[in-house]
Amino acid sequence: MNEKIYDILIVGGGIGGLTAAIALGKHGHRLTVAEKDPTWSVYGVGIIQQANVVRAMAQLGIIEDYVDAGFGFDQVDVYLPSGARAARIPVPRLVEGYPANLGIGRRALHEVLGRRAQQAGAAIRLGIEVDRLDDRGGAGEDGVNVTFSDGSTARFDMVIGADGLYSKTRSQLFPDAPGPEFTGQAVWRYNFPRPADIECIQAYDGKVGVGLVPLSDTLMYMFVTTPEPGNPRYPLDGLAAAMRAKLVDAAPGIRSLAETIVDDAEVVYKPLEWLFLEGDWHKGRTVLLGDAVHATTPHLGQGAGMAIEDALVLAEEIARHDTPQAAFTAYHRRREDRCRYIVERSLALCRGQLGQGPLLQNAVEMGAMFDVVSQPI
Repeated sequence: MNEKIYDILIVGGGIGGLTAAIALGKHGHRLTVAEKDPTWSVYGVGIIQQANVVRAMAQLGIIEDYVDAGFGFDQVDVYLPSGARAARIPVPRLVEGYPANLGIGRRALHEVLGRRAQQAGAAIRLGIEVDRLDDRGGAGEDGVNVTFSDGSTARFDMVIGADGLYSKTRSQLFPDAPGPEFTGQAVWRYNFPRPADIECIQAYDGKVGVGLVPLSDTLMYMFVTTPEPGNPRYPLDGLAAAMRAKLVDAAPGIRSLAETIVDDAEVVYKPLEWLFLEGDWHKGRTVLLGDAVHATTPHLGQGAGMAIEDALVLAEEIARHDTPQAAFTAYHRRREDRCRYIVERSLALCRGQLGQGPLLQNAVEMGAMFDVVSQPI
């Protein structure tokens, strides 16, 4: 076991970066998180966290705070486009005494992770980006000299790029690597009061995918995946009406719910893009995790889960190896196949909805995914 204590810069204060700070803080490393958003804010809809994420939160030692902030459930209900229930998929609990899955508001999750990252010793620097990485590891020195957007400089033993789909760190390390690719589809999200009968994810099959996810005793959100040829941009004025229009052919219960989508400012619209970095995920003493290296569509609900698992594995491998480079290589080896599976099967569901491949059954794909992510990381 490597007992070295490192000075580590984490670029990005989102789910992956904050989880990395918590995991690395448990090993006593000195941590700085650089987040470009000066308000450190997230949009206000929800996120699905499945059994592997619940297990990861237990490993991080923050499961009580995490579960208290969300809504737990042990199955997924899959519906036909008509509104008839096609299947109930039980999800095995991976942590005794805790739910298999959790729906949680993104702001609630951000609050838990941010607070626990700071308790783990991370210094959070807001409104700042990394302009330059100068890796001195190959020049008789050990470390990365970092120049920040405010002109300040600092030296770190390693740098972790957790700065998302449009990662500036990735482009600095691998300027010739392909960037994110638009799928032809987008996702719409909106919050609603939670009826008593929404006790787990309700996922509706069809070319327009719909899901309802409980977030608390009083709140749930709807996600809707729609074909968007040409990647249009919708103005804020009229966004609620545009979302309602996407649901005119949905199941009766969904159409009824859609009538209450009225607040343009509360609609979250996002074109769906994907990315998978082939080859190394690191260069020198800088490594990537989460969406910066394997961004997926949300069809299997595992994008954040893969970033959280990345953070745990990376912290474990840094503790096991004598050099950052050896740790990064071992981390990549453990994570590549699992993350590739999530990206590829999510894309297959997406492309089926777009008519670019067979229209797959959510129940089958979700069941297979649960089997995969239930395995140890």
